[in-house]
Amino acid sequence: MIDTGDDAPDFTVPLANGDVESFTLSDRLDEAPIVLAFFPAAFTNTCTTEMCTFRDRLASFEDVGGTVYGVSVDLPYTLNEFRERNDLNFGLLSDERRELIEAYGVIDRWEPRDIRVAKRAVFVVDADGRITYAWVGDTPKQEPDYEAVHGAAVDAA
Repeated sequence: MIDTGDDAPDFTVPLANGDVESFTLSDRLDEAPIVLAFFPAAFTNTCTTEMCTFRDRLASFEDVGGTVYGVSVDLPYTLNEFRERNDLNFGLLSDERRELIEAYGVIDRWEPRDIRVAKRAVFVVDADGRITYAWVGDTPKQEPDYEAVHGAAVDAA
């Protein structure tokens, strides 16, 4: 797993922001601190609660120049529907090829069909592309400490 102080693995994935665009982390470092909030699956209870909590707290991240992105293995079209239904005011990154969950070391396997999804995890990336905060949940229903994430974003600003 990637940890605090490590260089953030660079990546390019689809960005669901109402449209579907390309997102490359290294091209977005001017938006730092960047919060990458990994979640297992759109439209599930805890994931909806988590993304809506980030929605409700987005202004506090923007106040320090930060940006929040949700990350899941869902297709970008599913993520756009999830954004619309939950009035999410930030972009969602589609790791449909499961490259990010592998690079960041946050793969969870749902049995019995061995479906690979993201563990619930949060990483804060600073303007130099370094991880300044890393948290991975112990269970799929465990939510992050939102105050700690905000504090890390403030420190990385």
